[in-house]
Amino acid sequence: MIVTTTNTVPGMEVVEYKGLATGEVVAGINVIKDIGAGLRNFFGGRSAGYEEELIRARNQALEELKQNAAKLGANAVIGLSVDVESIGGQGGSMLFVSVVGTAVVVK
Repeated sequence: MIVTTTNTVPGMEVVEYKGLATGEVVAGINVIKDIGAGLRNFFGGRSAGYEEELIRARNQALEELKQNAAKLGANAVIGLSVDVESIGGQGGSMLFVSVVGTAVVVK
């Protein structure tokens, strides 16, 4: 399955539009990662725990998108958009990752 943020696939022609394909994941962040992220926020630096969870959630959302596009009969998704939000409580304790694109058939 080809997935691209562009509206075309170089060297290929879009021959059929199948519709919207989506993938969503809500990922909880555990207390240990929250504490570590809080310390990083105070002292500066990157939060490896949050980054790992974000990467995992994004990959899961992309896999769901590919499965949904395949169910529509597509062999590619163009115009991919990725949205990441923090939800729940003050400052958020969960990550919401949403991916959306146009399912198409390319040749």
